[in-house]
Order: sequence, then C-alpha cells, then structure tokens
Amino acid sequence: MDFDTAIALFWLKKLISVLILPPLMPFALILIGLLMGRRRPRSGRMLVWTGLVSGLLLITPAPVGLLLEPLEPRQPLSLSAATDAQAIVILGGGRMSNAPEYGGDTVNRITLERLRYGARLSRQTGLPILVSGGAPSGEIPEAILMKSSLEEDFDVRVRWTEPSSLDTRQNARYSAGQLKASGVTRIVLVTHAAHMRRARAEFEAAGMQVSIAPTAWLGPRPIGKPVDDEVLPNLPSAGSAYAAWFAVHEWVGLLAYRLSR
Repeated sequence: MDFDTAIALFWLKKLISVLILPPLMPFALILIGLLMGRRRPRSGRMLVWTGLVSGLLLITPAPVGLLLEPLEPRQPLSLSAATDAQAIVILGGGRMSNAPEYGGDTVNRITLERLRYGARLSRQTGLPILVSGGAPSGEIPEAILMKSSLEEDFDVRVRWTEPSSLDTRQNARYSAGQLKASGVTRIVLVTHAAHMRRARAEFEAAGMQVSIAPTAWLGPRPIGKPVDDEVLPNLPSAGSAYAAWFAVHEWVGLLAYRLSR
C-alpha cells in the first residue's frame, strides 16, 4: 500500500491533539509531575498542582465560558444577510461507526446538529447545499453520509458533495474549488458556533464571501438568556468538560492557523 503523507499528517495531528487537549492533558501534567518528584520535587509539585487546577477549571462553567466567549459569534444568522448568497456549505464534524440501528456508519451528534440547521436554512432560503467531509481511514466519506442523512432524514437535496477533505483548511479549499467551477463565490457557512471563527477565516482565504450561520452554542446564548443547565451547569459536569474540549480544540486550531499562514 502506498504511503499517503496527507493521511499520516492527519493522524499525527490527531495523536498530538489527544495529548494536549482535555481530558488527558491535566492527567499528563500530573503524571509528569509525579515522575519528576524525586529529582526535582519543587517542579514536580508545581506540575501536579497545575494539572489538578487546570483539570478542575476545564469542567467548571465560568472558566469554560471565558474560553468560549471570544470564539462564538454573538448573533445567529439573519436571513436578510443571506439574500445575496448563492449556496449553503455545511461542514462535517465526525461520524458514528457501525451504528446498529442504521445498519452501518452514519453521522455523529456534531455533524447532525449542523445538518439539521443547514436543512432548515435551505428550506427558508431555497439555496442549494454543498456538504464537505472526507474519510481518513478509508471508510465511506463523511460527505456521503451527510448527503444520505439530508436526503433521507430531512428530505433536502444536496447539489455538491466534497468527499476528500481531512481538516477545516481542506474543507475550505476543496469546497471552494467545486463552487467556483459552478460560478459560486458567496456562501452561507454552517458549522458550530465555536468552530465558526476558524472556519470563516479558512473559507475567506480560499476566496469565498461568507455569511456565517453558526449553530449549537456551547457558551452564553446570543439572546442573553441563562445558559442551559445541560450544557454549562453551575457546578462541574460532563457537559462543561465537553464544552471545554471543544473550546481548547478551537484555540489550538486557531494557533496552528496563524502559524501556518
């Protein structure tokens, strides 16, 4: 089998992200601190306490909200802002492998949240849809699963399918290539609110004019109501931990984006 550099880099990034993102990151700091304890007790204790404190902060709503606030747009899409758009682009967010009730692979929760909103926007605006997402392990491309879900579950037709991208940058570049070939340069971009800042930057760098359509806020809602207890409760919870993982993932992604420009 031929060595695929792009696939190798994708999995290397995934491995590094597992090590530097919660929930493993705080435990890694604690472990390193314990291992250093005998030779450098002061540094070891500092790392242990850093791991403990960061682990607690990353499951607590207030600090997680601070991480999310600069990432998430303050307002949802206004339909008047989409009047000049020519297409809706929905970005994939992952897959669910071997789902027994579906008889095989299907989209995961993150992707489904984006598809639901994209389908709603398509009905409201009449705009055609492009779905974007590849298959790093050689399975059915994520875009194909997205297309099936939209057409079978939401009764919404997909015009373009981009099945080769492995990350947000490739989402933008490969999608832009297809759209420009069809004369499309103005899009409504659908992705999670926390992912929108990075996704918008990539699509604009690829030559698209972007109207943002964020969905699935994890931090304070744009309308100013209290945050849902199931997402960021007042006390540490699994919901807060999930939101923290998403937020840190996006900050690392933004750093990588800036370093690679």
